[in-house]
Amino acid sequence: MAGFGGQGILFATKLLAKAALAADKKVTWIPSYGPEARGGTSNCSVIISDAPIGSPIVTRPDILIALNLQSFDKFVPKLNPGGILLYDSSLIAKKPERDDIKVYEIPATALASDNGLTGAANIIMLGKLIAVTGLFERDDFAAHLVDGIPESRAAMRESNKKAFEIGNNY
Repeated sequence: MAGFGGQGILFATKLLAKAALAADKKVTWIPSYGPEARGGTSNCSVIISDAPIGSPIVTRPDILIALNLQSFDKFVPKLNPGGILLYDSSLIAKKPERDDIKVYEIPATALASDNGLTGAANIIMLGKLIAVTGLFERDDFAAHLVDGIPESRAAMRESNKKAFEIGNNY
């Protein structure tokens, strides 16, 4: 998953990693981000496997979620043939030039904004990811959207659920 700082890349990928651990899978989570707190580049590689993982380095991903144009341009060429690309078509105005991958255009930022969920494009993308891949059971994954959110941020629980449903049903 890749985008810019502030899009919730690390939060979303932590949710994937936690769901993988809960499903008794092997998992690695390797974040990479620039020195800027917000607005700099951010990406995170997550490997989920039934077998032991030999290396946490991902050079040719099977799945890419791109939330900005720079990430799209950088990582689409590295996507494995037969891989899956999900990208935020409200921020990325181009289409991939590859015909050997499955492509899902999701206007995640626009959907989030239209539904009063500004900042939840990352969760919308996770909803679509789960729908497309079946990586986790829908309800099992949805439960992870609220785990660890303190009572003081209870509103975030409902917004995460709503964003997930929007993406899952898109």
